[in-house]
Amino acid sequence: MKNLYKCVFSIVFVGILFLMGACDKYLDRSPLDGPSDEKYFANQEELTLVVNGLYSALVFHPTDDMPINLTLDDATDIGWDRNTSDLQAVGRGDFDSNNGYIRNIWTNSYKVISKCNFILDNIGKLDGKMDATLQKRYKAETQFIRAYVYQYLIDYFGGVPLVTSSVSLSDANIPKSPKAEIANFILGELEDAAANLPVSYGNADNGRATKGAALAIRARTALNNELWEQAASSAKAVMDLKVYSLHPDFGQLFTYDGESSKEVIFAFQYLRLQKTKTHSTTRGFISRNAQGTSNKIPSQSIVDAYACTDGLAIDKSPIYDAKKPFDNRDPRLSYTIALPGSVYFGFQFETHKDSLLCWNYNYNTSSPVRIQNQDAINAYATFSGYCWKKYVDMKDKDFTMESELNIIQSRYAEVLLIYAEAMIESNTIDQSVYDAVNTIRQRPTVDMPPIVASQSQSQLREIVRKERLFELANEGFRLVDLRRWKLASKAMNSTLYGRIPKGLLASAPAIDQDGLVNYQQVANQKDMRVIEIRKFDVNKNYLWPIPNIEIVTNKNLEQNPGY
Repeated sequence: MKNLYKCVFSIVFVGILFLMGACDKYLDRSPLDGPSDEKYFANQEELTLVVNGLYSALVFHPTDDMPINLTLDDATDIGWDRNTSDLQAVGRGDFDSNNGYIRNIWTNSYKVISKCNFILDNIGKLDGKMDATLQKRYKAETQFIRAYVYQYLIDYFGGVPLVTSSVSLSDANIPKSPKAEIANFILGELEDAAANLPVSYGNADNGRATKGAALAIRARTALNNELWEQAASSAKAVMDLKVYSLHPDFGQLFTYDGESSKEVIFAFQYLRLQKTKTHSTTRGFISRNAQGTSNKIPSQSIVDAYACTDGLAIDKSPIYDAKKPFDNRDPRLSYTIALPGSVYFGFQFETHKDSLLCWNYNYNTSSPVRIQNQDAINAYATFSGYCWKKYVDMKDKDFTMESELNIIQSRYAEVLLIYAEAMIESNTIDQSVYDAVNTIRQRPTVDMPPIVASQSQSQLREIVRKERLFELANEGFRLVDLRRWKLASKAMNSTLYGRIPKGLLASAPAIDQDGLVNYQQVANQKDMRVIEIRKFDVNKNYLWPIPNIEIVTNKNLEQNPGY
């Protein structure tokens, strides 16, 4: 999975040597803001270099040296960013058009789009001068990456400028295109890309866009735009490729040992060699005992939302025990979230404020060492009492700020859930819907009870929405899900709670049909840690604001309502 970056690194190194030998031609150089249209592309090697560079450009980090999708859920009801940051403001609901997190996503997205447009404008210069099949593939990869970025933009901003070719500064004041128009453009681009992308690659090209990746992102785009038939058909096309399957070990999927899994459809690639591309996710997620910052954390509500092993919510299950709240729960809870009483990154993880000492197992698991418990006494220990566990791997113990663990952007479980939701919403419910959901629920390491047939449309809607939460938490889907389901106002106009610092909830909170948690009837609710009071303005927060600098510099660009 690291070979793509190794290829990029090798080509760039050779390019540097070439440039060092050409310094005598320094005065005869192209403009510094980018390559010259007149000179690119002269040969296949130049095209290869620039297309490979797109994958690196796509992997931008809007905050805290972390990829987008591992930060997004911390601006929803299931997570929180402890940093006094622009990401925290998004979650809190008091952000405006000068928000840096939002601006970073916008700006970097259009940088990627600009690079794609340059390639697509100039790739025809190599007609008849390179392998035609490879030329078509490179074009398809570029179309995929551009469509992937536009999919992000319309999910969060709605209508945006649809720029499909390189533009001069004088022509750069482009107005917004309607969201529906851009969605149709994305669907068309991904359909074209899928036709020219291979189903798989050899080891040297692992990490590149495939036919399955194009179809999966096409299915996601259609779903998020409520185009149910296209979502279902694209998801079914991925299923019919017969090359993807669920990884048997759910927890392992998000570690180095899961990088080559058949469940992974598309992933951001990282490589520590020469600091080519790394991320700091490990440090942001792990506990204080493990020398982490615990500044991206799950909420109490996501912990309580997971069902019991009998398939019932904790407020309805006879096997739920408030004195042992983590027993008899959907196994995905403990794979996704580090829970008090577990071993996490080589340390006993305990966040009860009276637990002043804990065990360090890093030296010898049979003879652990007793240490001061920073997860109880440190002022900046996790505010909720929990930590994210997905994408935490002990192999990064010495590289918590330089992880090269690939971050999944599309996987087969999401495709199955897209298919199920689209079929449910179009009310074309058949056995294939149950099969899709139950395949996920009965993954060997999950083994939750199957959903029995003869459910109504509304019952299946409730099931698939909860299943998306349980399966995809901390993967960046929650905000768009809440918006699509018109539940963002209900979920986000709320208090974000952490655990009771020196105790447990007296009873199970109420879990409603949407999987949202209410603590009003819990006797000791007042003892819970109030992390943040949040708000969500239904009149504007279903879209993010277009960055103010864009409105100021582009007089044809209209701001989203309410900002």
